Amino acid sequence: MPALTPSQLDHFAREGYVVVKGVLDPVAALDPVIDEYATVLDRLADALYAQGAITSRYEALEFGDRYIQICVETGRIHSQFFDFSLPFQNVQSDTPFWAGPAVFRALTDPNLLDVVESLIGPEIYSNPVQHVRIKPPERYLPKNQFGNAILGATQWHQDHGVVTEEADDTQMLTVWFSLQDTPIEKGPLMVVPGSHQSGLLPHCPNYMDNAPQFAGAAQVPEKLFAADRAIPLPVERGDAIFMHKQTVHGSYPNVSDEVRWSFDLRYNPTDQPTGRLAFPGFVARSRRDPASELRDPAEWHRLWLVARTKMATINQDGQIDIPFRRAQMAHPLCA
Repeated sequence: MPALTPSQLDHFAREGYVVVKGVLDPVAALDPVIDEYATVLDRLADALYAQGAITSRYEALEFGDRYIQICVETGRIHSQFFDFSLPFQNVQSDTPFWAGPAVFRALTDPNLLDVVESLIGPEIYSNPVQHVRIKPPERYLPKNQFGNAILGATQWHQDHGVVTEEADDTQMLTVWFSLQDTPIEKGPLMVVPGSHQSGLLPHCPNYMDNAPQFAGAAQVPEKLFAADRAIPLPVERGDAIFMHKQTVHGSYPNVSDEVRWSFDLRYNPTDQPTGRLAFPGFVARSRRDPASELRDPAEWHRLWLVARTKMATINQDGQIDIPFRRAQMAHPLCA
């Protein structure tokens, strides 16, 4: 795929994001991921059925409907079973995650990396601040103490705000894409154009003064940015959103009848800290030293196994938790 046009680069610089159509081939890049996750869901259904947690494996249902049915019947969302990252705390030797070959190939898709290269240069590191998000329709989700859906609408934040201070100078790029079309009713991203120009804003823990659906979560207070300028970014399958690390954004609730299924990735230049030292990144592209690129999906999976073992050992030894986010400092603007 050719580099971004001057107009697209200007839009990114001015607005803090750019939507690029048709970056990923739906058949070649995305269908293998969907097929791979179907096998993950098979294993989850088998395990839950064996435990007596569900009354059927629901094999006749398509992925989204099957996942919804399992979530409804168990009252849990099982997101960790599918994620290609680990929790920050309480990791055990058998904590589930998924770092499969189709997922690896999506993270290293040449067309995707061509656009990343346009924005951060040719030495590209896959930053381990990454997640898959499979959001069932909000009406099926369990609720928190504030009556809001768990894994529902995402509160206002900047991606810079969820990494440690060592990455303050890192040129971290967010890449978001959906495995399916994501119209408004499915809960796409919402961004505040130009908000990256205000720098890093306070992320207030247990904040209550924004919209009610965000109550109690750590978030950027709406009084600090032009929330009324927020716009939705509905996308089609194969499109990708590229976002500056200080762009204020969130997501709408999924009020459709289907799951909303997306990848949330980060990339940065290879010589810069990731802000998540305990988790493994890798060189995704290097024009200077192609031999340094990780090309083996099995090795990527092994790196995550090693990280899980180390974190599980720390839990057993009772050591201080590894830092994964910025130190929460009291800020007068959070009052």
